[in-house]
Amino acid sequence: MVKTLELEFTTEFGKSARLSIENPKEPINGSVVKAAMEEMIASGVFTSTNGNFASVKGARVIERNVTDYEII
Repeated sequence: MVKTLELEFTTEFGKSARLSIENPKEPINGSVVKAAMEEMIASGVFTSTNGNFASVKGARVIERNVTDYEII
């Protein structure tokens, strides 16, 4: 099973921007995730085509199953 932690931010222009992290360290602690997101915003390192990250909008874990088949 593949897990992805998706962080969603609101940008300076009121649009949404997402940052995805594959195989996040578990267990995931919501307060730690929020603090990390706030540090990302404060650092100003991350930006998107919709502008700089301005506030935390949310976070979620997406799980999906992937089955590879050998094609002969």
